[in-house]
Amino acid sequence: MTPAVKQLDAAKVGYQLHRFEVEASDEGYGLAAAKALGVEPARVFKTLVVSFNGDAKALGVCILPVTGTLNLKRAAKAHGQKSAQMADPAIAEKTTGYVVGGISPLGQKKRLSTVLDASAETLETLFVSGGKRGLDLELATDALVQLTGAKLAPLLND
Repeated sequence: MTPAVKQLDAAKVGYQLHRFEVEASDEGYGLAAAKALGVEPARVFKTLVVSFNGDAKALGVCILPVTGTLNLKRAAKAHGQKSAQMADPAIAEKTTGYVVGGISPLGQKKRLSTVLDASAETLETLFVSGGKRGLDLELATDALVQLTGAKLAPLLND
């Protein structure tokens, strides 16, 4: 099983594992997951890795609904940084231990500063990547916050 699932099991946190087929033509893995799972897309969250202040190795994680786009200024502010840009995919993969499109906020090789979009506060449960494409985890929002050490802040473009 993936490191994300192992972390949940070790912490004795309740979750549901959802497997689904991912088509190569899908524009976004998160929207494909929502469609395949028959879930409201606003409950499915994507995990994005950003770098800060032009330093490719100064990384943080942003977790936001697949229906939205990340506001990099808000991401930087939420992480206490001056600026943010999307991380180099190869560095993101090496640091987290997951492939792009399957990066989970849980069980990463190196624990990174994590921010969860404030919209998650209204959700009892949400869906995040289970650590590979075609595998999502449904868990309580509070559990995700606790296990990742995430803080809540607005991350989306208006």
